[in-house]
Amino acid sequence: MLANCYFGYSFVVVITMAQIPGQENKEKTTALKDLLSRIDLDELMKKDEPPLNFPKTLEEFEYAFNEQGRLRHTTTGEAYVFNAREDLHRWNQKRYEALGEIITHYVYQLLETKCNLTKEIVPVDATEEEPKSFIYLSADAMSNPAKLLVLIQGCGVVRAGQWARRLIINQDLDSGTQIPFITRAQEEGYSVMVLNPNENHLEVERPAKPTPLLSPEASDEPAEKRERKDDRESKKKRDFYEKYRNPQKESETEQIPIRENGSPEEHVLYVWDHFVSKAAARNVFVVAHSYGGLSLVELMIQREAQVKNRVCAVAMTDSIHNIWHQDANKSIQEWLQQHCRNWVSSPEPLDTPVEPMLSDCPRVSAGTERHELTSWRSFNSIFQFFGEALQTGEEEEASNAVTTRSSHRTKPDHNHNDL
Repeated sequence: MLANCYFGYSFVVVITMAQIPGQENKEKTTALKDLLSRIDLDELMKKDEPPLNFPKTLEEFEYAFNEQGRLRHTTTGEAYVFNAREDLHRWNQKRYEALGEIITHYVYQLLETKCNLTKEIVPVDATEEEPKSFIYLSADAMSNPAKLLVLIQGCGVVRAGQWARRLIINQDLDSGTQIPFITRAQEEGYSVMVLNPNENHLEVERPAKPTPLLSPEASDEPAEKRERKDDRESKKKRDFYEKYRNPQKESETEQIPIRENGSPEEHVLYVWDHFVSKAAARNVFVVAHSYGGLSLVELMIQREAQVKNRVCAVAMTDSIHNIWHQDANKSIQEWLQQHCRNWVSSPEPLDTPVEPMLSDCPRVSAGTERHELTSWRSFNSIFQFFGEALQTGEEEEASNAVTTRSSHRTKPDHNHNDL
């Protein structure tokens, strides 16, 4: 009996002691909330943050690409450093984005000067006032009768001529841009089209909303109404804090879609209808990275007969297409199985077969586990795949031609009268 009483007494003491820290924490939390509600987070967050004014050129950024195509600081020779200012993540992110915009225009210059591509505006009948985008074409893109290479990147901030901005900044131009694909294609007699699926809207700043004037009776509001207003103000401060932690644009903007090019899928379809389908090339080859593979499958769904008639081979690199979700029919699946190959991120050596997730195109390893590197690591294998596909196609054409001639020779002459 005594032991039981002792056990019960100890249990009560433990429970009581456990409750005390909980009560203290609750009181501290309440006090902290009260303190935060009286702090102007807008001013606090901006107090030590440098202005978001960044250079407009690589030279002003004090960076340049060396002979190996690597971005280096012009004074120290060091690679790009993201955390230029400690504990200022938003500022560092905005600085990175500003550099990224400069890189985009730098790549455009390389497409025009190094690759001799020209810019073509879309929509083709765009007025001066409406939002518009563009693609890049080689001089013989519409006239080359033999081979045409079409390049489609993934989604995100990358623009025409880029596979991955991160690679351009942190690794080199070869791995992050489409330039090696363009120059290799031109050397092997391909004409080239460089699509721009992520340039699909014009972003304009939304006018600021006027601040409502306080009514004279505001001070006479009921306490409950004032508390609700205070809660809203506290939420605004919390929202600003989240905005600081997760970088966003400071000004509110709205997006005006580009006509018939308002999404990557629309853009690919538009370029097919107005450029690829009208090109002279008998054989079209496509390299589609990530979301570009999804857009290509969507094009097949919309223009199945045309694609099958013109496209010789498709090289996907870590494509995110899904034949089930995209409702691709059986004939499309069979065509992909025969004419497509997907180089996926994998630790296996390059070109090692990888178990397919769905019964569409064969999957092989890109020789890297990094999604953004799959196009560059597959570079040589892709052109070898295209060469083999072209040779197979030519052999089939020759065989079909022989069969056709043979059938004509053995066909009986119905105009001859043996009677």
